[in-house]
Amino acid sequence: MNDNKDFSRNAGDPMIKSMTGFGRCEVADENRKIIVEMKAVNHRYCDINIKMPKKLSFFESTIRNLMKKYIQRGKVDVFITYEDYTEHNVCLKYNKELAGEYMEKLRMMQEQFQITDDVTVTSLSRYPDVFTLEEQSIDEEELWKLLEGVIETACRRFVETRIAEGEQLKVDLICKLEGMLEKVAFIEERSPEIVKEYQQKLKAKVEELLGDNTLDEARILTEVTIFADKICVDEELVRLKSHIENMKATLNEGGGVGRKLDFIAQEMNREANTTLSKSNDLTLSNCAIDLKTEIEKVREQVQNIE
Repeated sequence: MNDNKDFSRNAGDPMIKSMTGFGRCEVADENRKIIVEMKAVNHRYCDINIKMPKKLSFFESTIRNLMKKYIQRGKVDVFITYEDYTEHNVCLKYNKELAGEYMEKLRMMQEQFQITDDVTVTSLSRYPDVFTLEEQSIDEEELWKLLEGVIETACRRFVETRIAEGEQLKVDLICKLEGMLEKVAFIEERSPEIVKEYQQKLKAKVEELLGDNTLDEARILTEVTIFADKICVDEELVRLKSHIENMKATLNEGGGVGRKLDFIAQEMNREANTTLSKSNDLTLSNCAIDLKTEIEKVREQVQNIE
């Protein structure tokens, strides 16, 4: 993996990204070890949950802002592990003011009770809080510089896995959309045939009923026109083809298009439902059902696109 690639939202990368992904980076030297792991699943919004040591908690807001450069949507769980190997990360503090007070009170006790003063340095050092161990303050700037690099690398690797899966989704979706266009073309070709078949059946039925009597061609034409208008799906198919082409163009455009794709899929489903409801032919109905099935598959897949 090339960790030098810029996968931030500001980079204008036209890649399609899945919302599922994983990224990890570990950096260690003689003083510290930092591990950052992040994984994500589908979510309507950008939801970043960070688990890290309290020692790093003051960086939380900065970490979130950094990660949002790479993430637009998804539920992201981030785990940060920090270990400090520094031997001199604590120091011994001597409270001379408190030691002086102890000595002053001890002399008062000596004078008051006329007892021997046997206090030694060793015994005085054992008195509470004369000596304390204090953790040395962290150099925040130095620590953030190290932490930032680890997070950036984890984010880039995280985005790489999203892109890899996103490109697979794109290929599969375009394949499904091409198949849908074929079904739409079949419906367009089949629809006029249904009207012709209806006209022939109607004419045959009327001839059977009337026998040798003259057929009222105008009446038959009127009935055929009403039937044709009832089952006409021209407008629905025009809009459906437009939605399919729009989705293909949006996929090729790339970027954070998940919400737009979801909306287009809903519109496609609406047109397919209307087409199916107007269907008065078994072959056409089966094709419309297949079309709806493919649209549902597309809707499921676009839910996973950032």
